[in-house]
Amino acid sequence: MNNPAPAAAPARPQLKRTLGLTSLVLFGLTYLAPVAVYTTYGIVAASTDNHLPAAYGVALVAMLFTALSYGAMSRRYPVSGSAYTYAQQAFGGHVGFLTGWTLMLDYLFLPMINFLLIGLYLNTQFPEIPQWVFTLAALLLVLVCNVLGITLVSKLNTVIVALSVLLVVVFSALAIKTLLTSSQEGAPGLLEPFLPGGGGLGPVFAGAAVLALSFLGFDAVSTLSEEAKDPRRTIPKAILLTTLVGGAIFIVVAWLGSLVFPDWHAFTDLDSAGVDLMAKVGGTFLTSFFVAVYVVGAFGSGMTTQVSVSRIIFAMGRDGILPRIFGRLHARFGTPWVAAVAVSIVSLLALVLTLNVAATLISFGALSAFSMVNLSVVRTHLFPKEGREKPAARDWVRYGVLPAVGFLLTVWLWTSLTATAFVVGLAWVLLGTVYLAVQTRGFRRQPPAMDFSEKGTPAVETLA
Repeated sequence: MNNPAPAAAPARPQLKRTLGLTSLVLFGLTYLAPVAVYTTYGIVAASTDNHLPAAYGVALVAMLFTALSYGAMSRRYPVSGSAYTYAQQAFGGHVGFLTGWTLMLDYLFLPMINFLLIGLYLNTQFPEIPQWVFTLAALLLVLVCNVLGITLVSKLNTVIVALSVLLVVVFSALAIKTLLTSSQEGAPGLLEPFLPGGGGLGPVFAGAAVLALSFLGFDAVSTLSEEAKDPRRTIPKAILLTTLVGGAIFIVVAWLGSLVFPDWHAFTDLDSAGVDLMAKVGGTFLTSFFVAVYVVGAFGSGMTTQVSVSRIIFAMGRDGILPRIFGRLHARFGTPWVAAVAVSIVSLLALVLTLNVAATLISFGALSAFSMVNLSVVRTHLFPKEGREKPAARDWVRYGVLPAVGFLLTVWLWTSLTATAFVVGLAWVLLGTVYLAVQTRGFRRQPPAMDFSEKGTPAVETLA
C-alpha cells in the first residue's frame, strides 16, 4: 500500500504585483499631499519669521540622504515592511520590532490627522453638520476603498494628484501675476525668504524639523515593494522622484507665498493661513476651490497612509511578531483587510484628540525610523553577514558616507522636537519594549524574522 503524499505546506500570503513606476510616484505624491504645504504654512512661517522656503530647503537636503538609504534597502529587500524590515534584517528581530513599533506611532496617527482635517474644513462650509459626521464618513469610505484593492486606490490617486497640482499651478500663476501688477511697500527681495533672518539659522533648523514630516511619501512608497512591478528597479526610483518632486512643489509654493504675503502677523489664524493666501491672490472663488481641493487631498492622503500602515502591520503579523490574524489577506480582493480594520479603529481617536497632539506623536516616530534606516544601510552593505560579498572600495562612499550624513541630519532634526514629543514617544517605545519582552520570554527568544535568500520570495525563519 502506497503511503499518501505529504500534505503541501500552506502557501505564504503574497500581495499582487500591479504597480508601475508612475503609479508608485503618484502614490508617494498623494501621500505627501502637495496641498499639505498649506497645513503648516502659517505655523512655520511665524517660527522662521517668513523664511519658510529656507526651512523647506534644509528639510529637502536632509530627506534626500535618507531617501537614498531607503532606495538602497528596498533594492536589497523588495518586500512590504519598510523601516521594520530593513532594521530587522540589519540588526536582528528585536531591533526590527522596536523600529517597526516606533514607526507605527507615525503611521497610525497619519490617517487620523487627515480624517480630522476633513471634518474641520467641511464643518467650516457646512456648520449645521457636526464635525464628527464628516470625520467618521471619511474614515469608513477610506476603509472600503483599501479593502477593495490597491488598483482602485492607484486610480483615485491619479485624480487627486491632478487636482492638487492644478491648485498649486493656479496659485503660482496668480501669485506671479500679483507680484508683477502690484507694488508692496517693504516687500522682501526675491532671495530674502531663502536667507536666514535676524535669528540666524536656529529658527530655520527648528522649522525644518517640523517640515521633514512633509516628506513621508518616500517611506510610504517603500511599503509597496510587494505590489510593485520589478521592485528592485522601480521602488528606488520612485522614492527619489517622490522626494525631489514633492520638495520642489513645497519650495516653490512657500517662496511665492512669502513674496505675496510677507507679513505673517497679518494672518487671521496661523492654522488656516492657506485661506488667507488664496484670498490674497484669487479672492473668494479660489478660496472655495482651495477648501474643496484640500479636503480631496486630505482624503487621498488618508487613503494612502492607511494603505501603508496596514501593510506594515500585515508584514509584522505574517512574521508572527504581532498576532498572526493581522497577516491575513482578503479571500477575494487579496488585501490585508484585518490590518486595515485595526488602523480604522485607531483612527476613531480623531473624534476626541486634537491635531496638535497627533502631530507630536508623528514627529517622534518618523525621525526615529529614518535614523534606523540610515544605520541599516551601513550595517547591511559594509558589514555583511557571513556568505555575503565583501564591499568594494567605492561602496564606502555610497553605503557609508551618504547614510552617515543622513543619520546625523535626521538625529539633528529629531533633537529639535519638543519635550512633549519625547515624553509621549519614549512612553510608546517603552510600551513596545514591554510587549516584546513578554512575547520573547524576557528577550531569551528571538522573534521571527524573514529570510530573503530566494530572490525576493521571503520565507519565515527564526534567528538563532
